[in-house]
Amino acid sequence: MWTTTSGFTGRMLQAAITFTAVMGFSLFGYNQGMMSGLIAGDEFTKSFGTLAMPDEPSDEVYRHINVLRGGVTACYEIGCFFGALFSMFYGERIGRTRLIFMGAMILIVGAVISTASFGPQWGLGQFIVGRVVSGVGNGLNTATIPVWQSECSSAHNRGLLVCFEGAVIAVGTFIAYWVVFGLSYVEQSVQWRFPVALQVLFALIVAVGALMLPDTPRWFVMRGHHKEACEVLGRLKNEAPDSDAVLTEFNFMKADVELTMSSQVSWKTIFTFGKTQEFQRLMVGCSGQFFQQFTGCNAAIYYSTLLFEQNLGLEHRLALIMGGVFATVYAIATIPSFFMIEKVGRRKLYLIGFLGQGLSFVITFACLINPTEANSKGAIVGIFLFITFFAFTILPLPWIYPPEINPLRTRTAGAAAATCTNWICNFAVVMFTPLFAATSGWGVYLFFALINLIGVPFGWFFFVETAGRELEEIDIIYAKAHVEGRLPFRVANDMPKLSLEEITRQTRELGLDTNSPSALDQNESGLSSDNDQSVPEKQ
Repeated sequence: MWTTTSGFTGRMLQAAITFTAVMGFSLFGYNQGMMSGLIAGDEFTKSFGTLAMPDEPSDEVYRHINVLRGGVTACYEIGCFFGALFSMFYGERIGRTRLIFMGAMILIVGAVISTASFGPQWGLGQFIVGRVVSGVGNGLNTATIPVWQSECSSAHNRGLLVCFEGAVIAVGTFIAYWVVFGLSYVEQSVQWRFPVALQVLFALIVAVGALMLPDTPRWFVMRGHHKEACEVLGRLKNEAPDSDAVLTEFNFMKADVELTMSSQVSWKTIFTFGKTQEFQRLMVGCSGQFFQQFTGCNAAIYYSTLLFEQNLGLEHRLALIMGGVFATVYAIATIPSFFMIEKVGRRKLYLIGFLGQGLSFVITFACLINPTEANSKGAIVGIFLFITFFAFTILPLPWIYPPEINPLRTRTAGAAAATCTNWICNFAVVMFTPLFAATSGWGVYLFFALINLIGVPFGWFFFVETAGRELEEIDIIYAKAHVEGRLPFRVANDMPKLSLEEITRQTRELGLDTNSPSALDQNESGLSSDNDQSVPEKQ
């Protein structure tokens, strides 16, 4: 069993888990920023001649090359989608850290394939194959890492720690933009090969971290490995495995697992509409990822250099510099999320993000209707305002929310479904953006502005506040909403934060506890007669 902590305990162990998690997510952002600079780079288009834009292209050639560029960029998302889909079906069986290790190794293989691409004919095909393979690895990681992080964190800092994962996407983008800009002065294929190969460094760190760090206590409990669960809990809390604090949390966790796993869990479980509301909660988690993509983030991030050059008329080198400044603002603007994610809460940040992003794109499309030099500067202001709002709101939230909103028995499937939603929507946006932007310079921004503004009422009625709550409290919120015929967000607003004893009592009162007597009452030491493994007895 993977219970090793490499000698880390308490805060140091949490820091090691967080570091590995954020390095995994940095690969996501790095790939976004990398392709933004490479897709129109001189050496990249020279290596793969079919991507080069003629000096005076016909409309048909112009559209063809834009579609091809979109396909080369978006194929990565197809790989990510299938990686997340694999996690949905097999993630619970394999385990969190083993899946992360697998994802990192697959990503390395894909990066090597892409880096070694040669020739104008077969080279582009090999590059695409490598990107798809890398995408599979990244899909495994992005579907698994938020669950791993959430289940190893306590309620008071869970959002902050998972927030680092989302924020570091921007840091990865920042690194990629400036690496690509620096190498744009090199007139050899290393101009694009080095940025592609650099992904291997990040992936190796993730693979080593997954080997050196433990799986989650909840996963061990779900698999019936109670001794290992207490061992990891003790290391996370810097306590002995048989201490009161560890045994109390283990008992609570075990009771919750027995409650949620008391019936055979199958795919039918996801379509539960009663008190547990599995399907509604899964859809709410997926909606955050849908809105993250269709509010225009990757249209701006993947193609910022192209947008600055083609839509706003900047010279290529200046467009690369503006892309680097754009990535720098993006990274810096994530900082407020660290302070706001717990104090302001998930729901309010969603609403702030939708409204701010929508108004920012209103500015951009309004300026581009009549594309003068002055109006183009106004459009750039709108794009920069958009990325600022996005960085501290909609960037981290969809990665935090699904592991929190979904119940334990469908948490892995719910998080993976949300990640699949991210990648398939990501593919759609990345694929159509070059053609859409080439056809209507301002229409693409009007489209994204409308989606953002639609997100405001959707978020108001369907997003539940989870900040500062134990994961098990969310079950009670949805059960009370079902019983009382109220919207879950209203129940969450009215319900105070509960202690472990109050959670247990309300679970019984709402009829969520199908075990009688409760596992909490079976004995005081956390021993269970239904499993041949036992928790270390308190000395």
